[in-house]
Amino acid sequence: MPQTLPNPQTKGSVASSISAGRRRFDAPAPLRLWHLTSLDAPSVAVVWSLGFAWAAGIRLPAWIPVLLALAAWAVYITDRLLDVRGALRLGEMGGLRERHRFHDRHRRLLIPLAIAAACGAAAIVFMLMPAAARDRNSVLAAAALAYFTRVHSPGKGAGFGETRILRKELLVGVLFTAACALPAFNRTDWLNGAKLWPFAAAAIFFALLAWLNCHAIERWESGLSEGDFSRTRIRVFACLLALSGLLAAAIVSLTQFRPAALLCAGAASALLLAFLDRMRGRMTPLALRAGADLVLLTPLALFTPLASLLR
Repeated sequence: MPQTLPNPQTKGSVASSISAGRRRFDAPAPLRLWHLTSLDAPSVAVVWSLGFAWAAGIRLPAWIPVLLALAAWAVYITDRLLDVRGALRLGEMGGLRERHRFHDRHRRLLIPLAIAAACGAAAIVFMLMPAAARDRNSVLAAAALAYFTRVHSPGKGAGFGETRILRKELLVGVLFTAACALPAFNRTDWLNGAKLWPFAAAAIFFALLAWLNCHAIERWESGLSEGDFSRTRIRVFACLLALSGLLAAAIVSLTQFRPAALLCAGAASALLLAFLDRMRGRMTPLALRAGADLVLLTPLALFTPLASLLR
């Protein structure tokens, strides 16, 4: 691996001078560590996979959330370390964030952990996953590998144009949603179309929510001026997505409560993303980035005793 990155003092000084006289909210230490160690993506994957299973009225085997968590953690650690390598190769360290620098500083610990997580995930796939499910999921794994390879191939990781950024964010949303929804989808009898379309509506909504999450983060970290931010319309997108989720939930609730409740949880996440966009000038970049993933954990409310009574 390349040598440890220097700390970006210049950029930090500029940011401090811009926010002089106005104290910005920083994330609590546990939330910062959750984000910096790349545990945010595995947490979101596990919560939404359980949310989809809850919406479908099934209980997933314990090894499935463990598999998702291990695979997502290995992928995200690798992704951030490869971002560092690519930035060093291109001489564009200014675009790296604190999460990248954290991974570079602690690479001697994180690389073995990523390898162990990948090996654990592979062991689960070959020892516990049924052969039929393994064949189906291999298509998703191949698509994810192709995307990952393309993003980190020389010359591909930097300089995304507007269209390529949107396409990248959408692909991430679709792949992430597929990984979360397929375990429940594969274990449910969908011969009854009345049961399939509410689940499909929730999956489509989450794909759009995951896209919005990636899109918002990309814009927040792009260094746009306030005037440029007014044209990105993140808040507008988030509010429209929340409204569409609530309308879909109202329709779905006429036949099925659980997918409707999952849609409501997703709508709450969209509204929280809009709130973060509104408050972005009062938050540190690290708090904003960690908050963007934290607000995706709203399906946790579905696992409370109150939600279990509202069947």
